[in-house]
Amino acid sequence: MATPLSDPSLSPLKTVAVVGLGTMGTGIAEVLARAGREVVGIDISEAQAAKAVATLETATARAVERGRLTEQERADVLARIRTSTDLRTAADADLVIEVAPESYEIKHQIFRELDGIVRPETILATGTNALSVTRLAADSARPERVLGLHFFNPAPAMKLVEVVSSVLTAPAAVTAVTNLALDLGKEPVAVGDRPGFVADGLLFGYLNQAAAMYEAKYASREDIDAAMRLGCGLPMGPLALLDLIGVDTARTVLEAMYAESHDRLHAPAPILKQLSEAGLTGRKSGRGFYTYEAPGSAAVVRDALTPLESSEKAAGREVRSVGVAGSGTMASGIAEVFAKAGYEVVLAARSEEKAQTAKARIGKSLSRSVDKGRMTAEAAAQTLDRITAAGSYEAFADVDLAVEAVAEDLEIKQQLFQTLDKVCKPGAVLATTTSSLPVVACARATSRPQDVIGMHFFNPAPAMKLVEVVRTVLTAEAVHATVREVCGRIKKHAVDCGDRAGFIVNALLFPYLNNAIKMVQEHYASLDDIDAAMKLGGGYPMGPFELLDVVGLDVSLAIEKVLHREFRDPGLAPAPLLEHLVAAGCLGRKTGRGFREYARR
Repeated sequence: MATPLSDPSLSPLKTVAVVGLGTMGTGIAEVLARAGREVVGIDISEAQAAKAVATLETATARAVERGRLTEQERADVLARIRTSTDLRTAADADLVIEVAPESYEIKHQIFRELDGIVRPETILATGTNALSVTRLAADSARPERVLGLHFFNPAPAMKLVEVVSSVLTAPAAVTAVTNLALDLGKEPVAVGDRPGFVADGLLFGYLNQAAAMYEAKYASREDIDAAMRLGCGLPMGPLALLDLIGVDTARTVLEAMYAESHDRLHAPAPILKQLSEAGLTGRKSGRGFYTYEAPGSAAVVRDALTPLESSEKAAGREVRSVGVAGSGTMASGIAEVFAKAGYEVVLAARSEEKAQTAKARIGKSLSRSVDKGRMTAEAAAQTLDRITAAGSYEAFADVDLAVEAVAEDLEIKQQLFQTLDKVCKPGAVLATTTSSLPVVACARATSRPQDVIGMHFFNPAPAMKLVEVVRTVLTAEAVHATVREVCGRIKKHAVDCGDRAGFIVNALLFPYLNNAIKMVQEHYASLDDIDAAMKLGGGYPMGPFELLDVVGLDVSLAIEKVLHREFRDPGLAPAPLLEHLVAAGCLGRKTGRGFREYARR
């Protein structure tokens, strides 16, 4: 006779026990109760159980204040939750969700005890994001009823739930839990059993690389975090996020990921161990990468590592006029930014016609701004009047700052810098907008390498606030100070970094994108599920495959190759699937097909 579990029309999971009433367990209990489920919250600590009840009372009271619950609904929600310190109170549960500390020993003990308590058809779910669901299932008397149910913090707000099957999990158990997640108003993503699953599997590798970048003193914590927020639209920078998650928790997840993958990108950066063992675990301890007002506080306070105020830094050279070399989208966007800020701009290209076309593109952009009410017609006309189109770089004779924005080809850029060296006056700052090539190679093409610096704008330049300011070992301090001052005047946020492949943003972004491609290549998860996981679980504005198709697969492959060549790390080798798509001419939106197909314009 079939057990109820084998029946796809398994009855809804009405009573749910949550074992472990920390932040996550308490949040899950709230979500379940608000969706009409009877909830048994269990914790070995009476004090923790009482704290969970107080948290739930506060959270539901806040929901009433905001008009999301009525007083009666709040009373009903709280009435559906009871707490206990005895695991035997889970006896009548249809589903048990374990959210205990990330320890096999603790979780095995809970599952062994539950085997002797719950009904044969009860489903047991682990909330782990770092440990093997298969290993936990294999140790249970009911492995076909064990699966992973990974909520994201804070559980009431975050939409993503990863439903994790082991090779032993019965399909009907997955169906029942997936239906529950949908009923809770969540978006379930089905994944297999590997450390980190989809969202954390991609997220923690990126966080680890950011920690290693900071540890190498390549960039300040503030600049790394600002670069990823402003350059990628992320809700938090990686180091602030590590402090929020807990440095010790991140280390545990990465250890588990590395044990399985043996990928050096997952080997925890030594600084994570140093901070963890010193008790500097992030917000919860009051100090991690940053220092906080008090343990548990989100308010960052100044400490010995906080950067100096700008008034305490060296002064730069005066810049009144700017030359922008190039005629593409990036060049015209950068020229528009400088002209809007009041600079006299010379926009020069290889021909008068190309320069005039680029200026016309700026005119259209300014007209759109006027149509949207962002500037007046008079201000748009004045901005355009500040731009002089020129068909020769000789027009840069009097500029104080020359910005190169031509094709991403080192030979072309070096030839241009040789020309700039000849035509620009002594003391002029020469900047390259390269995103992946060595700035020093451009500098060495001139007789004045001390005057050369990187200014990496992001596309579209008028909208994106970030500029990576890239100093070489030869760049003069006054040149760096000049560019920082100019960035302030054009209302861009400047971040400092050294002259190595990828700078901050691309060095952290593209390994993450490459790892997402590997997940699809290995048939671990679908494009749609990975994109959904990163948007819903990580707060990313776009999923990795949406972003790859926008950036262009050829551009992405070129950057991956540069990073692999620079750092010689096998984990940075471009995913073969990316190479195959580029070879097939599937470059993303611009060709109508990349990872997805697009309607031709």
